[in-house]
Amino acid sequence: MTAAQRWLAALWPVVRCRLPAPPAQVVEIGCGPLGGFVPMLRSSGYDAVGVDPEAPNEQSYRRVEFERLEPLQDVDVIVASTSLHHVADPAQVVDRVASTLAGAGTLVVIEWDWQAFDEPTADWCFQRLGPDEEAGWLHRRRDEWLTSGQPWSAYVREWAEEEQLHSARALLRLLDVRFRRKHFAHAPYFFPDLARATEEDEAAAIEAGQIRATRVDYVGMLR
Repeated sequence: MTAAQRWLAALWPVVRCRLPAPPAQVVEIGCGPLGGFVPMLRSSGYDAVGVDPEAPNEQSYRRVEFERLEPLQDVDVIVASTSLHHVADPAQVVDRVASTLAGAGTLVVIEWDWQAFDEPTADWCFQRLGPDEEAGWLHRRRDEWLTSGQPWSAYVREWAEEEQLHSARALLRLLDVRFRRKHFAHAPYFFPDLARATEEDEAAAIEAGQIRATRVDYVGMLR
């Protein structure tokens, strides 16, 4: 199982418990090449569509950015899993989400707070990586940091700026303008990419104060 598959398997219960009963209409923003949660949604009886330029070339997907998707209205739920921090204009996307949802619609967001990715958290992750032949994004961050000779804080800030990553703080400000929070929590994020740590291990390290929780779970309803 790949890291992406482990992520989807672990986060599906988090998403599922926030959904109304099927056959509600669900749109997933940034479902990616694996199709995100759409297969699980559809097998559970939901009318689900995934939106992503790299989505599978299948009927249940739209291979386009959400901002350029043909107008939809009265959607029951929109799911955005680690996709908002990548969009070009988050304010535009949040406005489009609000106009797409029905009056009692729900937004389920899972995001990454990269600003909380401090050096103790990075060290903890790097010590639990698998072999280099299984290299993923954390291997690349480790290797680039060591090559750069920079302090970790300077490196990760520069990397985020180059990738044009939006901060969780900025995203939450935008969301709170248009949505009323129903649920908010921090949780483990890195475990799918780690060979020698489980979600429970990461949660225990967070609880012990060894590392920071960098996943943000947010559920909101239209104001």
